Amino acid sequence: MLSGAAERDGSAGFAGFLREGVGGVETKAFTGVSGAEGGYAVPREIDAEIDRALKAASPIRAIANVVQVGSAGYRKLVTSSGTPSGWATETGARGETATPVFHEIAPPMGELYANPAASQAMLDDAGFDVETWLATEIAAEFAKAEGSAFVNGNGAGRPRGFLNVPTAATGDATRPFGTVQHVASGAAGDFAANPQERLIDLVHALRAPYRQGARWVMNATTLARIRKLKTADGAFLWQPGLAAGQPDTLLGYPVVEAEDMPDIAANSLSIAFGDFRRGYLIAERGETQILRDPYSNKPFVHFYATKRVGGTVSNSEAIKLMKFAAA
Repeated sequence: MLSGAAERDGSAGFAGFLREGVGGVETKAFTGVSGAEGGYAVPREIDAEIDRALKAASPIRAIANVVQVGSAGYRKLVTSSGTPSGWATETGARGETATPVFHEIAPPMGELYANPAASQAMLDDAGFDVETWLATEIAAEFAKAEGSAFVNGNGAGRPRGFLNVPTAATGDATRPFGTVQHVASGAAGDFAANPQERLIDLVHALRAPYRQGARWVMNATTLARIRKLKTADGAFLWQPGLAAGQPDTLLGYPVVEAEDMPDIAANSLSIAFGDFRRGYLIAERGETQILRDPYSNKPFVHFYATKRVGGTVSNSEAIKLMKFAAA
């Protein structure tokens, strides 16, 4: 483990690289030169600040299963029907159980990048906190790109979003692996009569083990529509959090606002409900890389930051979608 002095020296070296392009980052466990292209791995404390800001600004990242990988070729094996088992008496024979069905999950990966710029005069100002500024700028750009990809990404050089997978109205027992179940709203581009009943249908389409960690995902426009829904006795389905930091709830489950979810329209998949920790996988390389470019746009200095990120639906039983269609 590095001492506090060593960590400060590494951070100071990185700050010198950001401000003036001089010095270097020590090759320790948490930093290092990234090869002939001249990039630098961001020190651990800066990377942690980027990750904290990303988790706060990227709604799907905050609720999904995020794993750190060492290469772009991450693979995960999952079973579609669990591991078969059986019963026997104390002295009874144990027959062979059926072989579980394995499926390989390989989240499509892409290189996420941001290219914020600062003037050299700003960097020369000792009062300008360049590291915090850079972490905030990178996180803001990464969160914007991630938010779109994790919801709608097509898997070509980027993650595959949970709305960009096959869907079917059939239940878990008969639906093919990798196909997400949708529940019809009852009308094209709208709810049918008694919309609260359709939302309850969506909740109970999800099996009980997944409901324990489930939450709603929708954009602000859809949420505004949902917040106005009432039961027959006049009570709102939506309930605000009772204390600071507690989430708002709909039918007792937390609500996550994701602006990349589509507005309600004919055949749109505008509401998702599920346990995203078990249903959506985000795989990422641990370190953010930065190249300092003071030449392309003088007098501005660009900081080209990159990170390898992938994502895909890992368990199609754990996420359900509301399709705004008659059937």
